[in-house]
Amino acid sequence: MYSFPYYKVTDKEEVIAFMKAHPFITLLGTDKSGRIEATQVPVLVDVVGDKIYISGHIMRKTTHENALIENPDALIIFTGAHAYVSATYYTTNPHQGSTWNYIAIHARGKIRWMDEQGLISFMRKLTLHFEKNNSASSTVYDNLPEEYVSKLIKGIAGFEMEVAELDNVFKLSQNRDEVSYDNIVKELKQQAGDAKVIGELMEQRKSKVFS
Repeated sequence: MYSFPYYKVTDKEEVIAFMKAHPFITLLGTDKSGRIEATQVPVLVDVVGDKIYISGHIMRKTTHENALIENPDALIIFTGAHAYVSATYYTTNPHQGSTWNYIAIHARGKIRWMDEQGLISFMRKLTLHFEKNNSASSTVYDNLPEEYVSKLIKGIAGFEMEVAELDNVFKLSQNRDEVSYDNIVKELKQQAGDAKVIGELMEQRKSKVFS
């Protein structure tokens, strides 16, 4: 991970809020031979006391499931919007390499597999969460046809990971002077998509950078 003190967020609540706001993660693991496996899946993030739990599911009988069975050590990566930052936005010296602004959270821990009842309970919670607790929705677990549910549960493996190590990088031009920072914000906000999102986020966080 890109590791400089000025790119780190020390507020645990801000880090957890980002994780919850960006639940489509990349789950990585390695088998005994060292082969890396990765799957993108939606997850739920729960905080119990001072502990963080991440839960989700992957398909059964895949190389990734086999790898995590062999070696339960896993890395989960949360990412969000990202944007190219041209050095021409800098007011000091534009004759240098350009860069990229982004946020990433790395969570490490050991995978624990759910039993069938645990998986069913999780799927109820997962589907309700993403349907914004609309219990009448046709796609929440309890409203799915029994035949469909029976096949679904046999084909997926539910997992939970207690976070043992949490790291982050909020790379948002904190190393620039204030005038350059403001100019980067202005330039990014004039663009569309992720660039605009990053510009607005930088604008919101400016008081944390230049206090």
